[in-house]
Parts: sequence; structure tokens; C-alpha cells
Amino acid sequence: MALSPAVERELQHTRRFDFKGFARKDGLWDIEGHMTDVKPYGFPNDFRGYIEAEEPLHDMWIRLTIDEEFLIHGIEAVTDAGPYEICPVITPNFQKVVGLRIGPGWRQKLRSKVGGVEGCTHLVEMLSAMATVAYQTLYPTLAKKRKKSPAPPTTKPPLLNSCHTFSSDGEVARKNWPAFYTGGKAEAANE
Repeated sequence: MALSPAVERELQHTRRFDFKGFARKDGLWDIEGHMTDVKPYGFPNDFRGYIEAEEPLHDMWIRLTIDEEFLIHGIEAVTDAGPYEICPVITPNFQKVVGLRIGPGWRQKLRSKVGGVEGCTHLVEMLSAMATVAYQTLYPTLAKKRKKSPAPPTTKPPLLNSCHTFSSDGEVARKNWPAFYTGGKAEAANE
């Protein structure tokens, strides 16, 4: 069971995200995102005249091209539908993220390059979520490389302290990154 049963209610809005990660033939990786906003009812819109029920109010796409160090080599942002004629005009500005690296401080980096009037709230939100999709996409490949070269990491693993599970004093850190484990040091040394 996911959520508890809800009280009687009526749907007003649906936002859908769809993210996919691809290994490219040239050794790079594509991370793609698609977002739509739809309403279960039609309504007037100054720019588009009338938006029908289930017709996307927002329909937006992003493709990030990255390498195994999470460096961004390319980006394509597209707004197929928005509530204002000017919405798609900002998509070329997203080229500012080329050269950034997905990692600690990712959201702050995005805000500094394409936040506020320099970007689109919805595209920035999608890019923010795409970071974890990138990690999930590359994880199997990077894990295989680590097994071939089993030297323990000399720098703090990026996942450490990124959430409750990866707490530096928790079981996952003790098992996977003993050099960075901050819980009972004696327990880690005895294994």
C-alpha cells in the first residue's frame, strides 16, 4: 500500500515527469526529461485562446549530454507548450549549463546560471531532478570500474551524507566507505 485512502476529492491538476538515461555509442551519456502539466477541464488562455481538458498547459523537454565525470557536454531544452507566447524564447539560455558538473551544489549552480529571469522555473526544476537520474544511469558502469580497481576512495564519496541512508555514521557508510565512517570506529576496524 502506497498512501492511505484519501477523503472524497476531485482531481484539479496532473504534473508528469518522465526521465530516461541512455548510454551513447560515442561513450557519452544522454539524460532526458519530459514534463507535462494538464488539467481535467478546459479553460480560456490569453495566448492560446482555449486549452482543452487534458491538453498540456506545459509540455517541456530537456536532453543533457554528460561524460562519466558528470561534466555537461551539451544540452537541448524545448518548450512545446506553455501558457505564454514568450515561454519558449528562454530555452537557448540553457546553454549556460554546458561545462558545469553534476555533483554537490548542483541546485545552486543551476540557480546561478539559469535561475529567475535567466531561465524557466519548470525547466530548472526538471534539471534539478535529472541529477539523480544521471547517477542512477551511470552507477552500474562506474561500479564495475571501481571493482576492477578496488583501491579505497581517497576523497569523500559524493553520496556520503546526501540522505539518511548514506549518513557517515550509518551502516551503509560503515560497510561501503569504512575510511569515512564516523560512527563507532572500533566496530569498523574489527571487520
